Amino acid sequence: MKANKEDRGGPAQPLLSVKGLVKHFPVKKGLLGRGNTVVRAVDGVDFDLAKGETLGIVGESGCGKSTTARLLMQLIKPDAGSIVFDGEEVGADIGLVEFRRQTQMVFQDSYASLNPRLTIEDSIAFAPQVHGVKRREALDRAHDLLARVGLEPNRFAGRYPHELSGGQRQRVNIARALALQPRLVILDEAVSALDKSVEAQVLNLLLDLKEAFGLTYIFISHDLNVVRFMANRVMVMYLGKVAELGPSDAIFGHPAHPYTDALLSSMPTMDPDNRTMEAPLTGDPPNPINPPPGCRFHTRCRFAEPVCGRTEPGLFPLSPIHAAACLMHAEGSGHGKAMGAAA
Repeated sequence: MKANKEDRGGPAQPLLSVKGLVKHFPVKKGLLGRGNTVVRAVDGVDFDLAKGETLGIVGESGCGKSTTARLLMQLIKPDAGSIVFDGEEVGADIGLVEFRRQTQMVFQDSYASLNPRLTIEDSIAFAPQVHGVKRREALDRAHDLLARVGLEPNRFAGRYPHELSGGQRQRVNIARALALQPRLVILDEAVSALDKSVEAQVLNLLLDLKEAFGLTYIFISHDLNVVRFMANRVMVMYLGKVAELGPSDAIFGHPAHPYTDALLSSMPTMDPDNRTMEAPLTGDPPNPINPPPGCRFHTRCRFAEPVCGRTEPGLFPLSPIHAAACLMHAEGSGHGKAMGAAA
């Protein structure tokens, strides 16, 4: 990874450290206001993000992936928890203006992300101008970034979003995210709306830009094959909590959490001898308004035992870099498959 002049703590210090991140959304009750119930969208998320790595976040719809991304960007305010960016707590040691200059986000909807009244060059140059860059320099930066993402500035700079294809608009959004020269880029389903040929081009572009600019990525996707291609580490979420966190090779090669294993079993394969004959999971995730006690996955887990409904598992370390929230990996937890359990 290329050295960054803003790197304060060296490569050993995480670029992002998240502890106890919580967001509960109140549920309205009738016409008279809000009730006491809440949707537990994100319910205690912890992770560190090393400089120069790509962290993939996966899980079923509604597990809290996108809400986590918006909490990290401070687009919505967390109810609890801390976000530390390169040793400085966001909102205390480092202000939101400076944090957002160094952290940018690419959204799923490439068209809704762009102002239809602004030309492409103006969309890219807008943020640098807000942060004090002169217009001429901002436009030069926009043209340079257009060229880097494979869009000829002379052809595309003066166009409007409706004149571009979905893949071209997403390249513009990537260029716009890089216009402030950030250190961290959060990609929330950034390629899921693209067809496969364009998706492959954009993924390779992201890898090239990561190397060229020394970037760190958080890559959120429901496509496990894409995450496997992009990510160094993977965080698996289920119902607002982290189910498993570890290196990509370990997650995809030796999943430790039953939910992770079920997710991987759902991946399509071209091997006719490796067909999935029965669904790896049955039923829908429980209601996030009233999640089950204990392990939130126990209602759908084939290894569930009574203790799973009583005891909420933390992230138990399997190695210094791999952890899973499953009682089967906690010595003395009371689960029949745990270490130290009675034979």
